[in-house]
Amino acid sequence: MIEFLKYIFLGIVQGITEALPISSSGHLLIFSKIINANINYDTLAILTNAGSLIAVIIVFRKEILKLIKGFFSYISKKTNLLEFRYCWLLVIACIPAGLVGVIVKKLDLLDKIESNVKIVGISLIVTAALLFWIRKFDGKKTDKDIRPIDALKIGTFQILGLLPGISRSGSTIVGGMVSDLSRDTAFKFSFILYIPMSLAATALELKDLFEGSISGQLWLYYGVATLAAFVFTLLVIKWFRKLVKEGKIWYFSIYCLIAGLLVILFLK
Repeated sequence: MIEFLKYIFLGIVQGITEALPISSSGHLLIFSKIINANINYDTLAILTNAGSLIAVIIVFRKEILKLIKGFFSYISKKTNLLEFRYCWLLVIACIPAGLVGVIVKKLDLLDKIESNVKIVGISLIVTAALLFWIRKFDGKKTDKDIRPIDALKIGTFQILGLLPGISRSGSTIVGGMVSDLSRDTAFKFSFILYIPMSLAATALELKDLFEGSISGQLWLYYGVATLAAFVFTLLVIKWFRKLVKEGKIWYFSIYCLIAGLLVILFLK
């Protein structure tokens, strides 16, 4: 029962931290060590991230359907140029982190640091600095004003999210805001960008996962953790959007700084 509760707890951690700019992967590793969970971290991260991904898709379902319809409408009827253009901006934004991610995976460049909790602590402090930096930013650009160079800049910031402890959503929102996007425009672009990136990564990881051998009981544990991640991402993401609109994203810089220092000082 204790192990079962640990899976639920870590699923909740994933759900909350995926929706916030504080690094879900970093927190999953931190709390796995704190509660001394005898859990396959990689498998848990893959499955709970899938739960969060489904939640994000549900939250942005109307925008996603509008983009898909607009994309094909432009191809067939030359209408809905804005949606067609937005889809291509997402593609551009995927390129930097996509290319770097493939190289990193092929060369196993992060293998030695992915489970290093001290690196997570340092990365949390970097996240704190990024969030504090943009505390007063509030651009004027809306969806129709985003340029390819803005998308490329956001995608370049997303590379930082490959490091354990640096928030992907935090880094892309920062990239959007330094590109003069309005707070809500940066938020929306960041989370819609998360969908294709996470779909690609999850598809690759799940293929390897299902080829392995996991017992029926473990699948139950993973399933409950994934459900918890789904529910809590769904609950937290709308609240976070409100904070971003109000210019309160920098509050999380205080948390990341304190958490990072505590991790460096007390965790091994």
